[in-house]
Amino acid sequence: MTELCDLDAVELRRLIGTKEISPVELLGACEARIEAINPALNAVVALDLERARAEAKAAEQAVRDGEELGPLHGLPIGIKDLTATAGLRTTFGSKIYENNVPAADEQIVTDIRQAGGIVIGKTNTPEFGAGGNTRNSVYGASGNPFDPSLTCGGSSGGSAAALATGMMPLATGSDLGGSLRTPAGFCGVVGFRPTPGTVPDEQRLVALSPLPVDGPMGRTVADAALLMSAIVDEDTRDPFARPLDLNLFEPPLPRDLSSLRVATSEDLGAAAVEESIRATFRARMAKIGSAFGACEARDPDLGPIDDVFEILRGVNFIAAHKERLEKHRDILGPNVIDNTERGLRYTASDVAWAHVEQAKLYRRFVKMFEEIDVLICPACSVSPFPHAEWTVKEIGGQKMDTYMRWLAITYGITLTLHPVAVIPCGVDARGLPFGIQIVGRYQGDAEVLSVAHSLERALARDPETARPLPDLSKLKA
Repeated sequence: MTELCDLDAVELRRLIGTKEISPVELLGACEARIEAINPALNAVVALDLERARAEAKAAEQAVRDGEELGPLHGLPIGIKDLTATAGLRTTFGSKIYENNVPAADEQIVTDIRQAGGIVIGKTNTPEFGAGGNTRNSVYGASGNPFDPSLTCGGSSGGSAAALATGMMPLATGSDLGGSLRTPAGFCGVVGFRPTPGTVPDEQRLVALSPLPVDGPMGRTVADAALLMSAIVDEDTRDPFARPLDLNLFEPPLPRDLSSLRVATSEDLGAAAVEESIRATFRARMAKIGSAFGACEARDPDLGPIDDVFEILRGVNFIAAHKERLEKHRDILGPNVIDNTERGLRYTASDVAWAHVEQAKLYRRFVKMFEEIDVLICPACSVSPFPHAEWTVKEIGGQKMDTYMRWLAITYGITLTLHPVAVIPCGVDARGLPFGIQIVGRYQGDAEVLSVAHSLERALARDPETARPLPDLSKLKA
């Protein structure tokens, strides 16, 4: 029997608006699910239940009084522990900030509250979001809902695991090298990396770097679009923010798949991908390719993406962590130390070269989208691996030169600046969630969500491609 907390966010918001359920009931269901499941997964790491209960009661009264309700009215929301929340512990997964309680919300949290969302708690993340495996020295590791000994991905792993198991209907994430997309792929949920500036980030240290973005996560595309509708903004503190039609993002409009020109790629022509993942991707594309107007294999020209990404990421890490490395090396994790030290070895010439190559890549990608509407590729290069291992060291006999290298399938798209959604597409050869990335035109965020929504509906009709569900009874036990 489906419990209240297992319903989609869009349906829950409708039921709240029609007075069929109360925000108090929904919050209670989420609390009970967290109590039952979180001990197995360690996905939710700080709760704000006293405030959440008070806000749920106020939300219930607002419905009774016939007040105007926001798009997220009464919905419990999880906030990734990289984002400051007023009065609620925010550690960034770092011992340096183990007892940090911010005085103010970041803007994305303010927007969520103003839209009626109720912050239920924080979701786990690797230290400062560094890496595709959610583990840190403050809270420990988060497990995968399909096997808690495996990783849920990172760095938005806590959000993905919590969503997959019904602990909350919506959660925030962020993405530089795949931090929204890898956890979505590993946990069987939806993650959306928007075009830079669509969801403004007033806290970005390197204001002119478009690579890190915030974005929504949900169990369905419509749910992610619902959260997206609340966090899209025109905040001029982010230089990439721009005027937007806010009505584009909720609900996603159906898209005729038969009108689409689709390119598919197993590895983007540049990423190391496990052979079993390639085989699953080929099988899925063979099954669904006929739904499109045209569908052909095509690898984009991403150029020297590994070096470009490592250099540009290194610049961000120097800006964020050089001083921390000098003062707190003894309590920093290996990923932050490694990435910052490698960044410091690059020269000004290296950085200039990387910027030029990234600009070329962006323009090649824009040109490619004159000939196609959508690019589809795997969400992850491997199946979920044990979270006791910091990272993937080898794929198909190829050594991964850095802890990030196995994420080339996602960071290759990051460098293009194009919007991309990850949706579930059944399970892989190991019976673990398998996801696909749907990449669209630059600034075509609403179009990507529409395509993803329509494709999600088509996939749901086939048990082999539908969203997989974790066994909650095993997790409770």
